[in-house]
Amino acid sequence: MNTDPIADFLTRVRNAAAANHRVVEIPASNLKKEMTKILFDQGYILSYKFEAGKAQDTIKIALKYDRTTKESVIRDLQRISKPGLRKYTSSSDIPRILNGLGIAIVSTSKGVMTGKQAQQHNVGGEVLCYVY
Repeated sequence: MNTDPIADFLTRVRNAAAANHRVVEIPASNLKKEMTKILFDQGYILSYKFEAGKAQDTIKIALKYDRTTKESVIRDLQRISKPGLRKYTSSSDIPRILNGLGIAIVSTSKGVMTGKQAQQHNVGGEVLCYVY
């Protein structure tokens, strides 16, 4: 049993990008689906597909690579709020990642969104991870 499914999600994507895999398959949950949609909307992944399985649904993510250097678009994924130490922040204290080049994924009362969207909606929440 996995005690931190979000860290597992980030680690699978990080490892697949480091190994230059085109597709990574991840066990699905509603939170992971929302995080995947954010990664797609922000341009960090090429595409995604939700598949229903017998035991558990899965998410297939097609990773995005730079055409010239063949490096992954995702440089790093950092888990911020962990099961042992949750990190909550107000809308005014949401950090800028790499001076605006990266994103913070925040779980708010209005759903999962980027840090910039949370500031626009004036809601704070749990900072799940940083992506850049």
